[in-house]
Amino acid sequence: MTNAMQGKRGLIMGVANDRSIAWGIARAMHAAGAELAFSYQGENFAKRVEPLAASVGSDFLLDVDVTDDASLDAAFEAMAGRWPTIDFVVHAIAYSDKSELTGRFLNTSRANFKHSMEISAYSFIEVARRAYPMMQEQGGSLITLTYQGSNKVVPNYNVMGVAKAALESATRYLANDLGPDGIRVNAISPGPMKTLAGAAIGGARKTFRHTEINAPMRANATLEAIGGTAVYLASDAGACTSGEIIHVDGGYHVLGMPQAENL
Repeated sequence: MTNAMQGKRGLIMGVANDRSIAWGIARAMHAAGAELAFSYQGENFAKRVEPLAASVGSDFLLDVDVTDDASLDAAFEAMAGRWPTIDFVVHAIAYSDKSELTGRFLNTSRANFKHSMEISAYSFIEVARRAYPMMQEQGGSLITLTYQGSNKVVPNYNVMGVAKAALESATRYLANDLGPDGIRVNAISPGPMKTLAGAAIGGARKTFRHTEINAPMRANATLEAIGGTAVYLASDAGACTSGEIIHVDGGYHVLGMPQAENL
């Protein structure tokens, strides 16, 4: 996919550090020739994101709170002021109260349910609505990140599973809405990753090890593999792919039970 993104530019949302899935995607996009902008939330994340952005030649950083309409409006207005059009947005944003990512889903609080849904699912719709005017003439690609806890029970994933189910449904509805304008909408579903977000889920290390030894490929996803998939979806090679949930998990999602040696 060398030079597959040459001449394309877009926004990466959700980089927390150099182990973030969003950062793996950003590196791959940059290596393929894309010009990048980055969003962050608050001063603490700005300090982490700024040097990473600089390492891929970007000085275009936007402070965005996806729960605040004014913040989203300001960010996309700033982007439109610099780039009249964009070719892709990567939405790698999710949140839930860490204390509710352990134990029983039954104990999910109303407040955390609403907050998790707003940030993890609804924010993608808000982002798509604002990206649309910058893509509608030439087309583009919207990419979000999900996890198989959306359609199968994963211990401790709890309310995030419900939020990801909503996100995947939103992906399909947005794909249908925006397809006539040449805008593709897809989700990438990696297996468990050793990221800041992944570490918040109870039993994360056991889950990571379990998928690693049972996936058909006997390996978890890498940032490079996820980044390559994102490049495909955002490049011209992905021109006819929309509404998909693409698994990058070593094949783990096809299993009905662990491998025989691990029963």
